[in-house]
Amino acid sequence: MKMNGARILLECLLKEGVDTVFGYPGGTVINIYDELFSCREIRHIMPRHEQAGTHAADGYARATGKVGVAIATSGPGATNTVTGIATAYMDSIPMVIITGQVPTALIGNDAFQEVDIMGITRSCTKHNFLVKDVKDIALIIKKAFYIARTGRPGPVLVDLPKDVQIAKTEFNYPESVEIRSYKPTTGGHPRQVSKAVGMLLAAQCPVMYVGGGVILSNAAEELTILARMLSIPVTTTLMGLGSFPGSDEQSLGMLGMHGAYCANMAMTHSDLIVAIGARFDDRVTGKVATFAPHAKIIHIDVDPTSIRKNVRVDLPIVGDVRDVLAKMIKMVEKSTSEVEAYRESLRPWHAAISSWKNKHPIAYTRSESVIKPQFVIQKLTELSDGDAIISTDVGQHQMWTAQFFQFNKPRTLLTSGGLGTMGFGLPAAMGAQAAFPGRQVIAICGDGGIQMNIQEMATLVQNRLPVKIVIINNNFLGMVRQWQEIFFEKRYSQTCLELPIDYIKLADAYGAKGFLATKPDEVEDVIRRGLREEGPVIMEFKVAREEKVLPMVPSGASLNEMLLNA
Repeated sequence: MKMNGARILLECLLKEGVDTVFGYPGGTVINIYDELFSCREIRHIMPRHEQAGTHAADGYARATGKVGVAIATSGPGATNTVTGIATAYMDSIPMVIITGQVPTALIGNDAFQEVDIMGITRSCTKHNFLVKDVKDIALIIKKAFYIARTGRPGPVLVDLPKDVQIAKTEFNYPESVEIRSYKPTTGGHPRQVSKAVGMLLAAQCPVMYVGGGVILSNAAEELTILARMLSIPVTTTLMGLGSFPGSDEQSLGMLGMHGAYCANMAMTHSDLIVAIGARFDDRVTGKVATFAPHAKIIHIDVDPTSIRKNVRVDLPIVGDVRDVLAKMIKMVEKSTSEVEAYRESLRPWHAAISSWKNKHPIAYTRSESVIKPQFVIQKLTELSDGDAIISTDVGQHQMWTAQFFQFNKPRTLLTSGGLGTMGFGLPAAMGAQAAFPGRQVIAICGDGGIQMNIQEMATLVQNRLPVKIVIINNNFLGMVRQWQEIFFEKRYSQTCLELPIDYIKLADAYGAKGFLATKPDEVEDVIRRGLREEGPVIMEFKVAREEKVLPMVPSGASLNEMLLNA
């Protein structure tokens, strides 16, 4: 039976198991929306801005591990998705973004709402396609999903001209796809894996340095098994939080610019670093020339271009980290007696780490008169569901969440790591809640970031998505203000948000509930009331205005040169 291109697109999405899309209608996608009208198998959620729709698809993907899908019309609709696409690209999130385009005969003519979205997104997509023939839609969509989810995941954009959506052809969806120029390596080479195990069993001060790749490959269980078998300390990046239980005694917490003292000191004094699904970002390494000066480095990553890109590597292993860790576990299991002796040999190393933990723990000075933001995060950890999904915006509250919220499971922290996108937290939570309507989803935001996509309160209410929003309100763009205080003699240039916004009235205007805490003894009650409500909620906390995120490694300094005190 012949179908038009718009219907073929939806049939392709169904074949790929897509149950939810986030999109905004417009002239060049009106045919897709006409077909969506009668397609009950796909839930469509319309954001109030295309950027938010793309972030929502991103949050859906991070929370589920599936490919997130977003739709936008041509021109400004397409350009509004770019920040969301770049966010997903930096954090390796699998997404397919479908944009409408002017009819093929008008491409290049500066037609109404025409833009070269292919050229614009070439640097921030894993791949992109322009569909020129209705007969190509099925194969291109198959390729798009395959590319998005395999190897190092990432966003793929499909640009679909209006005349291609209208044209008709037979629908045949390919069972599999072969792309000659794209063949990611997934199996780690056994010889390299064996060398890695040998280096591990010879090390006296090893550290596992874990990034978001462990979560993306669903390898948290394998990581935990191997770390516990060998009693190796584990530190994670921001993107890796939850891949290893934060409550485990072997956990060092997050490392890097705002990482734990013990994690940064362990990296500095380590003799072997096993980097697993991490890319040695500048926020982690500090001054590269002095990074881990005594350590040999094993780097495990599915993306060969990430290895040796930023730091020297003694043993590269290209492959899916789940496969590599599973092979390492099997090899270690064959060396029972050697493993017991090895675990015993690490006692002095664990003693050194314990001393660092005790010397400078992640802590803050409590107050009876003003709400400390760290206290709010601690209370959220205590009072929220152990299975809660937490999203954040970017800034001080993001770092306090990383430091003080205890993540014990993968895919429970959704945050913009590589791009650092303000406005991410609310729509990402929206996507996660759409994926898991029965789970508790909490968006932790600053008073700066929340206003970048605050319009999505309407989407939450309309779609009955009971996201709980925590606003850490210090009336500042807090992280920039902190830098201005420390490095620019308190010249607070354009970081003071003086206009008092009544977020409780704002919540009410959208048809949601709002609660406010201005004193420490009100915090627990507001959190309990907010989490108890059935629908969307804003919980606002007026916090200490000039509280800083510490520890802090200044830009250009070494990891062991941390600012520890206010």
